[in-house]
Amino acid sequence: MGKNIRFMARLALGTAALALAAPSMAQTTGSAPEYGAFGIDLSARDKNVDPGNDFWAYANGEWNKTAEIAPDRTSAGFGVKLTDDAEADVRKILAELAANPQEYGASGKQIGDFYASWMNRDRVEALGTKPLQPYLAKIDAVQSRDDLQTLFATVGYASPIELGVIPSLSDPTRYTAVTGQSGLGMARDYYLLEGEKYDAFRKAYRAYIQHMLELGGIADASARADRIFALETAMAKQQWSPTESRDIAKLNDPQTLAGLEKKAPDFNWHLMLETAGLESSPQVLMTQNTAVTAMGKLLAATPLQTWKDYMAFHFISDHAPYLPKAFDDAHFDFYSKTLSGVETQRDRWKRGVALVNGALGEAVGKIYVDKYFPPEAEAKMGELIENLRAAYHDRIAGSTWMDAETKQKALEKLAAFEPRIGHPEKYIDYSSIRVDRDDLLGNVMRANEFQHQLELERFPKPVDRSLWSMTPQTVNAYYNPLANQITFPAAILQPPYFDPNADPAVNYGAIGAIIGHEMGHGFDDQGSQFGPKGKYENWWTDQAKQAFKKRTAALAEQYDAYEPIPGTHIKGELTLGENIGDLGGIEAAYAAYRKYQEKHGAAPVIDGLTGDQRFFLAYAQAWQSKRREDALRSQLLSNPHSPAKYRVNGVVRNVDTWYDAFGVTPGDALYLPPEQRVHIW
Repeated sequence: MGKNIRFMARLALGTAALALAAPSMAQTTGSAPEYGAFGIDLSARDKNVDPGNDFWAYANGEWNKTAEIAPDRTSAGFGVKLTDDAEADVRKILAELAANPQEYGASGKQIGDFYASWMNRDRVEALGTKPLQPYLAKIDAVQSRDDLQTLFATVGYASPIELGVIPSLSDPTRYTAVTGQSGLGMARDYYLLEGEKYDAFRKAYRAYIQHMLELGGIADASARADRIFALETAMAKQQWSPTESRDIAKLNDPQTLAGLEKKAPDFNWHLMLETAGLESSPQVLMTQNTAVTAMGKLLAATPLQTWKDYMAFHFISDHAPYLPKAFDDAHFDFYSKTLSGVETQRDRWKRGVALVNGALGEAVGKIYVDKYFPPEAEAKMGELIENLRAAYHDRIAGSTWMDAETKQKALEKLAAFEPRIGHPEKYIDYSSIRVDRDDLLGNVMRANEFQHQLELERFPKPVDRSLWSMTPQTVNAYYNPLANQITFPAAILQPPYFDPNADPAVNYGAIGAIIGHEMGHGFDDQGSQFGPKGKYENWWTDQAKQAFKKRTAALAEQYDAYEPIPGTHIKGELTLGENIGDLGGIEAAYAAYRKYQEKHGAAPVIDGLTGDQRFFLAYAQAWQSKRREDALRSQLLSNPHSPAKYRVNGVVRNVDTWYDAFGVTPGDALYLPPEQRVHIW
């Protein structure tokens, strides 16, 4: 994740989070949808489960009984299947480019050479630690805290704070520099939570630090590892939690250079901003301000050598996949096996696909779109989006808790939503990156530096609204509050999420709810703080805001009660924005589906299922997923998305029409009395 994306995520970039990698666009031509006779896999259902007791299991239970998580995966489900399909397709593209780089022009050669540098493991082994040495030498040459901070602000080196570029909250047509907390090797809570499980994680991380230092040829690794671990623990104690980091009002602390120097005087802000190329920014958005101040105090109080050891370790660890197998294996053993329960390393070609997608993503995406994105999908998506917009309009206009003044502002924002479908209008030009088939680590470093320079080139100019934060080959979608845009990459527009040949009930229940989810982010607890043009502003009356908070608090309380792992609950406040998106999305999608029927006629009964039943089953099967316990624990601690099962059960129990569709009664486990059901949009 690039720095700008991390900051955008902190500032309410809402995503559907459907998958973790880039899958393939399935072919949608032909007479029948891919899943079942009309778009739903009826064999996945467990008919022995009462839908009112566990709707996710009713829709997915038989699949769940037999589904196995691949040994190189943290989860199984539709997202993983689509990712596997994609990897095979993109592999074909990359292998052809690598084998015949001269036949595909400069961009094709660049992509092919990058992939070839990754696949040439013999070359990586032969080089050994030689590629590391220039970077470790820079760290070793640090003689002062100013030298140290110069590296803090240099691309590729670890730092307790980070610097980046995002659109200004007060004027989203212009860019601003931004800073915030950074620099931990594990998620914050892994350093702080008590219990045998977390003690074991900390012990394993301490051993991993030492092992990486030893592999890097650094002497006295054990003592250095002790000091690095102690430093990171001290950092974790001062950093904001994921829940605290969702509070836009507290994150919004713009400072001049003088203000930064006053609030965090232990940093040489002029030096760091100049090194990062951001000295011309009149203000710097100081997110997580108390943590930044505390990191400065740690900078001053911690011996210089400890910071140098910290940076050396993180450079080796962060770049371990691009070094010999011993480094790569150690990195996998800790981050994938220990923290997430993954059994085996992924095939090298699969990881190569992910690497090239990350480094040259839009160049790959252009080829991907040409091969796998049918033009008719864009037209049908446009129709669905406008139907969802109309449904939200009706629901906002008919709201019983929102006053007329706030309704009008909400409708203005809804009208200003800008949908983007499939792919960017223009693609990034990567031609200035030097790619060497014999220099994997160098290629990675140069690609990272290119991304930074791209930000600096854009920085003095007006914000370019045509830019995308995801590649076309990504199975996901997102809402950008600073531009009021909803974006649906090409790769998500495929079964089971979207199929032009599927039953309309299925499309509205799956992709319709996803569209509604992204629109809902514009009106969730974070997105609702941004206006129609993306400015951070209050467009609510006090009366409407209090009514909104009452409803969202009730939803957060519902999710607080869910305990996917014994002793580890969902964090209702952390996941609130995504849960609001899910709830608003399914209710708006259902309303849009009813509008469709008004125009095209009532839905038929198919295989004994009414249109409403197929709608909700499609929604539930879109969240067909099975996750390893350690990966699920990590998600619960820091991810703003609830686990898949609760994105179904936690949502439908608040939807009145679901009760009617499946005859849910007060004796069922998911039943909520009408007065306890949360309705927001």
